[in-house]
Formats: sequence, structure tokens, C-alpha cells
Amino acid sequence: MANVRVERTEEGGFRATNARGAEVSIGGGDQEGVFTPVELLLAAVGGCNIVTVEPLTAKRGHRLVRLAMTVESEKIEPNKLGSVTVTYDVELPSEEAGEVFEAVAHRVHEKYCTVSRSLQDGTEVRLELP
Repeated sequence: MANVRVERTEEGGFRATNARGAEVSIGGGDQEGVFTPVELLLAAVGGCNIVTVEPLTAKRGHRLVRLAMTVESEKIEPNKLGSVTVTYDVELPSEEAGEVFEAVAHRVHEKYCTVSRSLQDGTEVRLELP
């Protein structure tokens, strides 16, 4: 089971912490040095894809010179995002590496990225109150 704890800090901001002790600051779009909840969602999509694409491409003998991506979406309603677009920025060591990368990226997007698949399938979010 995956879980994070999100809590208000003494300074009035918010922090998410995982069981391994990693932390990320959360706040509004007007605050410096923090992620908004929407940015964290987009980072989760990108992170899930990239940490899966990297080892699978390298395992096939093609370590990419540069591997980055941009993940973006626009709000289509005040409290709802439209489609999420993942755009890779890669530098390929060879033409063959490009073919391998494309095949892997498509497979990861369609089958292996838990975050993207959960969003696409409309995973239920339940609320439990004390």
C-alpha cells in the first residue's frame, strides 16, 4: 500500500511526507518554493513515466543522452483538469535508440505507469472522516 501524510506546518503551509522521510512543500500558486496540488499531480504523471522509461530503455542497451519531459494540463472548469499532455525531450545516441525509446515510451504510457493509468481509468477517491 502506498501512502503519504499531508499536514499543516507551524508556518501555516502544508507538507507531504512519505514513510521513507522524504518531504515536499505544498501551497498555493502565489507562494514561492512550493508545489501546488495540481503541479504535484502533473509531477506524479511525469515521474511515473520517466522512472519507468529510463531503466527499460537502458536495459535494452540504449542509455539516452538526455531524458526529460514536460507535463501540462489546463483547467477546463474551476476545479477540474482537462487532458494531460506528456512531452518528452530526449537526445538520442543513435537512430536505433530512438526506435527503442519510442516503443518503450508507448508501452509505459499504455500499460505500466500506475499514475497515468489510474487517471485514465478514473480511480475512485474515497473520503473517510473521524
